[in-house]
Amino acid sequence: MENNTSIEGSSRWSFGTAMILAVAADAVQIFVAPMFAEGALSPFDDLLDLGVAAILLRLLGWHWEFLPAFAGELIPGVDLVPLWTLAVMSVYRKSRQTVPAETEKEQPREEPPFIEGEYKSL
Repeated sequence: MENNTSIEGSSRWSFGTAMILAVAADAVQIFVAPMFAEGALSPFDDLLDLGVAAILLRLLGWHWEFLPAFAGELIPGVDLVPLWTLAVMSVYRKSRQTVPAETEKEQPREEPPFIEGEYKSL
């Protein structure tokens, strides 16, 4: 899988869907699942985490932020932290940081003046 470091403007829908999914999954795990779960080995929580991870990978591509979020969701007690939401927000933050750098690359740079007798690499 490729490492997608930026979210394109055309995929705003994908990011919005990923954020809604992450918030909904975290809300279910924080408010609903503890009332019905049978403890640390809850298959409901595990299946929810597997499904959320698969959908987020499909929507946004592979990002390292998803790996610790998935691992943390499997640890009892830690899954009460909104890790999916934090992971999606981190991916969005990183994508926003790379956009200005990409626009700078599109503009042609002026080469420094060549000084006679100086080695110039091609």
